[in-house]
Amino acid sequence: MNKNLVDDGFNSELVSSAFFDGIFEIPVIKKPDKIIIPKSVIPFTQIKRSKDKTEAVHFYEHDIKFSDVLTSTKNFLSELSKFSAIISPDCSLYRDMPLCLQIANTYMNRAVGSFLQAQGLYVIPNIRWGDERSYTTTELPEKFAFLGVPKRSIVSISTYGCIRGQENKHYFREGLKAMLDELEPTVVLVYGAMPNSVFDEFKHKTDFVNYPDWISTKRRRNL
Repeated sequence: MNKNLVDDGFNSELVSSAFFDGIFEIPVIKKPDKIIIPKSVIPFTQIKRSKDKTEAVHFYEHDIKFSDVLTSTKNFLSELSKFSAIISPDCSLYRDMPLCLQIANTYMNRAVGSFLQAQGLYVIPNIRWGDERSYTTTELPEKFAFLGVPKRSIVSISTYGCIRGQENKHYFREGLKAMLDELEPTVVLVYGAMPNSVFDEFKHKTDFVNYPDWISTKRRRNL
C-alpha cells in the first residue's frame, strides 16, 4: 500500500539522508559547488510548455497547485530532472497563519529541496518569511525562515503578490534586510517586480537577478 503524508506522519522518505539545522530541525539544502544563474524561470504548472528545458522551475503559485509535489515528490522526479534548476517549493507563510504551520511549511520547502538535491538536481533554496517572528529572535530563539540554507550562496525570493500596500511592503523589506544580513547571499533571484522603494537600499549588498512574473511575460508575448 502506498503511503501518503497523513499515514506516514511527515513523508520521512524525503529526509532519510538529510542533515538538519537548528532546534526546529529544518532539513538542509547544501551549498552547490558552483553558482548557476538560470536564463529564465517557468512555473511548475507550465512545465509541459517548455521546449528546451533550460529554465529553472519555480513554485511561486498557489500552494494547491503543487501540493502533489510535497506528498508524492518521487512521482515528479523524472520530469523535474530534465530542467536546469529547481527552486524549492514556495510553501506559504502568511502573517496570520499559526506559527506552527509557518514552521511546518518552511520544513516542507527545505525537505523537498533537500530530497531533489540528493537525487542530483540543481536546487536553489527559496526563502519565504512572514512577520518578524519568522525573521527575528524577538519571540523565538531562531530565525526559522533562514534555517537549512547555506550562507554566501544563491537563493531565490518572490515579490509576486507580496508587496501590495504599505504594510506588505514593510514586512517584505524588513524580512529582506534580515535575510541579507543573515545569509549574505552572493546572488538573489527575484521573481516579480523590484520597486526601488523596496530594493534600492539593498542593491549594494548582493547581485539581484530579476525575472518577470509569468502573467506579465504572457502579456508581453501577446502584444
